[in-house]
Amino acid sequence: MFGGSFDPAHEGHVHITRIALRRLQLDQIWWLVTPGNPLKAHGPAPLAQRMQHARTLIRHPRVKVTMVEARLGTRYSADTLKALQRLYAQRHFVWIMGADNLAGLHRWENWQAIMRQFPVAVLARPGQQRRALASVAARQFRRARLLEAQARALASGKPPCWCFLRLPMRDISSSRLRAEGVWPQL
Repeated sequence: MFGGSFDPAHEGHVHITRIALRRLQLDQIWWLVTPGNPLKAHGPAPLAQRMQHARTLIRHPRVKVTMVEARLGTRYSADTLKALQRLYAQRHFVWIMGADNLAGLHRWENWQAIMRQFPVAVLARPGQQRRALASVAARQFRRARLLEAQARALASGKPPCWCFLRLPMRDISSSRLRAEGVWPQL
């Protein structure tokens, strides 16, 4: 599970998705395009527009672009993941996030439940490694951290477990694309 507003989805999202598929040995990745982010002051572009753009951008047989949060009526990632765990009890989920999200994870609603219930893969982002690894979440769950060489074991790991993956990074962000006028701001 790779959640976000994808406002807009971009090549950086595609890049880390492909790396996560390979390095974590995942069967699939679901992009969970959220209707809105409770931590952001301004709402994203319309969901249908973001979904269409994401589906155009990522064409991979093992990647599903979904608006499952809108269908479930959930607002917070912890609630979405809990609902998906109930609906797909036989599946083993991994929560994928960028290092910037780990740095601020302690501000998320029920963030500790995410860390306790799901293996978490944290992918490096430009300029975010130190903040992420010094974050409240990283410190609180330091004993649950797997070495990067153990990344393939993450999907079958018993939570809490998480892994930080260093990778060739792309210096691109949705925020910058919106600021540069590449994506409409509504």
